Amino acid sequence: MSAPIVIHRPSPTGGRRVTIRGQIAGLAHGDQDVTEFLRRAGLPDAERLLDQPEWVEWRGGRAHTYAAA
Repeated sequence: MSAPIVIHRPSPTGGRRVTIRGQIAGLAHGDQDVTEFLRRAGLPDAERLLDQPEWVEWRGGRAHTYAAA
């Protein structure tokens, strides 16, 4: 089973697309954006989920890095 939250590779213009259970949540430019998307999706304590691979999969780049590719 894959993680329900995917933070995709950085875009050429900066930011990373975030999907939650296959649905696009938005474009994040920092961890605070991701935690806001998770909060809106009803996930409590979102800050603690970012480094838990059973919850979050970071694709195509280093975790917590949002600069343009």
